[in-house]
Amino acid sequence: MKPAKPLSAPRNRLEGKVLETVGVFEAPKQHGKYETGQLFLHSVFGYRGIVLFPWQARLYDRDVASPVTEKSENVAGHGSKEVKGKTHTYYQVLIDARDCPHISQRSQTEAVTFLANHDDSRALYAIPGLDYVSHEDILPYSSTDQVPIQHELFERFLMYDQTKVPPFVARDTLCAWQEKNHPWLELSDVHRETTENIRVTVIPFYMGMRLMYEHETALS
Repeated sequence: MKPAKPLSAPRNRLEGKVLETVGVFEAPKQHGKYETGQLFLHSVFGYRGIVLFPWQARLYDRDVASPVTEKSENVAGHGSKEVKGKTHTYYQVLIDARDCPHISQRSQTEAVTFLANHDDSRALYAIPGLDYVSHEDILPYSSTDQVPIQHELFERFLMYDQTKVPPFVARDTLCAWQEKNHPWLELSDVHRETTENIRVTVIPFYMGMRLMYEHETALS
């Protein structure tokens, strides 16, 4: 068994950049799911994050050759390759705000956007620093820091409990938030394909709806 490797991150100082230890890598899970409160490093984008809760999605991966031998409701064809959707685990996560400026591969920091709940508002409501991460992109690590992730929702959603593994457990506010916002947080289908070493992932979301009522006035 290989010894655990310390996880380091850059820290800016007046005299330059140095590395500081932020945690210790753990073995990635080959089976099962990561629990709420699991700290991780994103294997592609390199940011630190923490798992809020998992989602089950149908993944249509066009990088995996799977010849279609029979018709199925889960077959997705878009003019190029036909693939069958397979159940796959994705995680709703918080991104560490300190790492957002360094995610150069993305055009913007991820955010979940949906229509505001107020009947008198047509504005879109966005929560920055939320992301969806595939199970295989999770590089888990542990930390003794009681507030290892800097995000405005971290202490609202999670609390430290040294008797638990991982030692960060969901507050009632996280459970209530998930239940209330379930319609636009849940992902059902994920489409993925790599072209010229660039992996593109497309996740469609429901953003809510507005009803327009027409009032008729009878003239006498």
